[in-house]
Amino acid sequence: MTRKAATEVIVPKQRHSSNLLGIAYLGTIGVVMVAWIGSLVWATMAFFSWLVS
Repeated sequence: MTRKAATEVIVPKQRHSSNLLGIAYLGTIGVVMVAWIGSLVWATMAFFSWLVS
């Protein structure tokens, strides 16, 4: 193999769709976690409100 042939290696470009898909997954996880924590806070407040009354 000559030196010229060794330097002509085709490098595939990075795909940006995987980055967007990862951001979408992280966003979905974030929204679900916020909703879950909010429901826990709401349930705790409802429980203590029921307990006091």
